[in-house]
Amino acid sequence: MTTPSAALAVAAAFAACLSAAEPVPVSPSRLAKVGQVDARYQSYNVEMVEVTGGRFWAPYRTGSDAPKTPSAPGAVPGIDPSLFRMRPPIDLSQPRLRKLAAALGPSYVRISGTWANSTYFHDSDTPPPSAPPAGFGGVLTRAQWRGVVEFAKAVDAKIVTSFAISPGVRDANGVWTPDQASKLLAYTKTLDASIAAAEFFNEPSFAAMGGAPKGYDAAAYGRDFAVFRTFIRKASPNTVLLGPGAVGEGGALAGGASALAMIKSEDMLRATGHGVDAFSYHFYGAVSKRCGAFGAGSGTTPEAALSEQWLDRTDREAAFYQALRDRFEPGRSMWLTETGETACGGDPWAATFADSFRYLDQLGRLAKRGVQVVAHNTLAASDYALIEEETLAPRPNYWSALLWRRLMGDVVLDAGPTQDPKLHLYAHCMANHPGGVTLLAIVTDTGAPRTLSLPAAAAQYTLTSSKGLESPTVELNGAPLAIGADDSLPAIEGRRHTKGRMELPPASITFLVFPDASNGSCR
Repeated sequence: MTTPSAALAVAAAFAACLSAAEPVPVSPSRLAKVGQVDARYQSYNVEMVEVTGGRFWAPYRTGSDAPKTPSAPGAVPGIDPSLFRMRPPIDLSQPRLRKLAAALGPSYVRISGTWANSTYFHDSDTPPPSAPPAGFGGVLTRAQWRGVVEFAKAVDAKIVTSFAISPGVRDANGVWTPDQASKLLAYTKTLDASIAAAEFFNEPSFAAMGGAPKGYDAAAYGRDFAVFRTFIRKASPNTVLLGPGAVGEGGALAGGASALAMIKSEDMLRATGHGVDAFSYHFYGAVSKRCGAFGAGSGTTPEAALSEQWLDRTDREAAFYQALRDRFEPGRSMWLTETGETACGGDPWAATFADSFRYLDQLGRLAKRGVQVVAHNTLAASDYALIEEETLAPRPNYWSALLWRRLMGDVVLDAGPTQDPKLHLYAHCMANHPGGVTLLAIVTDTGAPRTLSLPAAAAQYTLTSSKGLESPTVELNGAPLAIGADDSLPAIEGRRHTKGRMELPPASITFLVFPDASNGSCR
């Protein structure tokens, strides 16, 4: 019988053998097209509670695994209120924030989240109520929504959202009514704007935690969705209707989720029948340390950040929801409208270079699977944000996002198989350069390099961190990445690498750009 330690030794020896083996050949000119993603494939979330202000995930404190900031009850049903902190509304007009977001455009900005399910839209220029009306948990003003629209226009983002479904929007029989949704859509039109896509509400699989009436089930969802679908088709016919937008059923969170009265997507889809334009889902590979209620084994650690077991969860969850799509909405495209390092605001290491491996590997995997949009949670709030919320300093995942935006185009290529489980290869046509190809090579081995054989010269963009994987800083080709004193972005320039052998450092992420590949799929 093989012991776990013996198995690890064999795996280590196998990896060492691979790292010393012949270089892995790459042939950018001959890579076949396997798909095409939305031009706004890489997108992000700004939570509704950021826009309105309210209780959001409290930051971790130095020397503590979880926040201890006290908060009034009622932040999110079913979750310890001490995990939240009151935060003021985000200022979406900040020049640095807009500059950083614009560099990621074109994109979608999703304004949603659990708090959106019970947010009241104050459709007036008069002062808002001092407290939310009965049946609601928060208040969105015209000025705040106008700020969202102005931000989206300034950064080349299209708006995705969802609507309130709490008791405040229901008739005497408990049926959802479109009164609030119609007011928000009408006001959006007065701003010469529109809603590009919308889910009915955020994560109906956790309806009870999301503010739905007590006892809400799949049958109630089907009844309400029928009303919503009829409404949205008439009120905003060009809006892409997304759904169901569930989370946590593919294995990663399913065990702990059962204790929180999950409504299965299968039951909701059976209750609604055909009727979405694109099939949406959410994905987190685990929950952060804040949400211990999900039970032992529901979290993860920075030591697992580069493991195949962790990275492969993206594929497993996508496969689960794609199978449901094929059964109930065949032929529809897939959108991942919310994802991040872990649910519940992210772990402390979500803000470090360690999470960039998940971030970029996830984009590569899902593009190959045909997922059209991936919206990261969040742009600038909590530990999993691309941008630190107080200083607005870009985190490692922001730089990963910027490189993806600049180098990876919409056409997805087959990078070919590799026998090395610690070398992940993805390829796209170059962005804005006909015939060119970009190869993304991710080395998850922390102890040994990998070697490629290049058929031609390429521009090399290698991300590493000399201060370790759990560092909040990252280097490009050995030079630290940071914004300038005037909020300017640094020059993102590749290093020329000649034809032949190329060594990829351990624990590194490299974009290789072949502008003269002359790939026929990229013209």
